Amino acid sequence: MLLNTAPSDPTLTPYDREHAVTYMRLLDADADGADWREVAEIVLHIDPKREPERARRTYDSHLNRARWMSRHGYRQLLQSGWPNP
Repeated sequence: MLLNTAPSDPTLTPYDREHAVTYMRLLDADADGADWREVAEIVLHIDPKREPERARRTYDSHLNRARWMSRHGYRQLLQSGWPNP
């Protein structure tokens, strides 16, 4: 289940493990310059027309966590044996 706000822990969480593919998709979309509203709808399954604040908050939070994962968390993810712990 997707939370409205991604974790901000300084270490890898079970939520991060569960949503690692989502984080990768967000990073790919960001690198491609995709519109955040389209990404929120396709990747996060939130309709930005019906819930604009929630969509933006969730998108921003998860993209920030994805960036953290790409810089720091991925090491912990790989050391733990991802995708199978």
